Amino acid sequence: MSYPSKVKMVEVGPRDGLQNEKALIDVKHKITLVEQLADAGLSMVETGSFVSPKWVPQMADSAAVFAGINHKSGVTYSALTPNLQGFEAAMSAGADEVAIFGAASESFTQKNINCSIAESIERFVPVLSAAKAKGIKVRGYVSCVLGCPYEGEIAPQKVADVSKALLDMGCYEISLGDTIGVGTPLKTAAMLSAVTKVVPVEKLAVHFHDTYGQALANILKALEMGIAVIDSAVAGLGGCPYAKGASGNVASEDVLYMLNGMGIKTGVDLHKLIAAGDAITQALGKTNQSKVAKAKLAAS
Repeated sequence: MSYPSKVKMVEVGPRDGLQNEKALIDVKHKITLVEQLADAGLSMVETGSFVSPKWVPQMADSAAVFAGINHKSGVTYSALTPNLQGFEAAMSAGADEVAIFGAASESFTQKNINCSIAESIERFVPVLSAAKAKGIKVRGYVSCVLGCPYEGEIAPQKVADVSKALLDMGCYEISLGDTIGVGTPLKTAAMLSAVTKVVPVEKLAVHFHDTYGQALANILKALEMGIAVIDSAVAGLGGCPYAKGASGNVASEDVLYMLNGMGIKTGVDLHKLIAAGDAITQALGKTNQSKVAKAKLAAS
């Protein structure tokens, strides 16, 4: 079996992880988290989101986080921007890169933003145009690639169609998200087989939630198929809003431990990563969701 010799880990904890936390977190803790993650060797940290505070109150202080962090050379600090207003706010805040998000489920799209998939993608045209004019890279997210909380399983071809649309619009990379964590390795393989027919494998990333404990198995399958970019969240930050009590993103520490054990280079220091996860979970007053962190911290 052939695996990539090097993998880029994209840290989404400060945005995708923290946005689901109910208790508001002090800006200083967010700044510390982002800086610790960069110091651990992560080359891309999703730092904030410029969406309506009404819908995502936890991200209302994203501009303050960008302003407060020490921007480390060689690190990309990205932001989620759903529209032109969000893009302009991200630029004013000093984001290096932005991301837009679509979904492979019509039901999910209708219930979340009250429009069709095609209409949702059309809304991103102004963002892509503005980003191109400024020379800013845009990453595309596709949600519900392996299942939807409203319509169940999603056809692989649907994921391929949305991914191709985002690529054609100008996104340099497409991150495929198992939003509710229901995927299994064979379903992951079927989905990736469809997507890689229309999007080059080097332009793909995977973003697995660990709701049913399948994330690492699915990541291994993605690695086997040539995917070399993996999204994860330190300490497994975040919950799944569609499955009460469920864990959210796969823990960065667990992904890194697996990659280290496979001899795959990442440039990330496991001990520093564990320290970052330990600090933020203590600040949150919650349990660290990383099995590797729990084991290492208990042994130290």
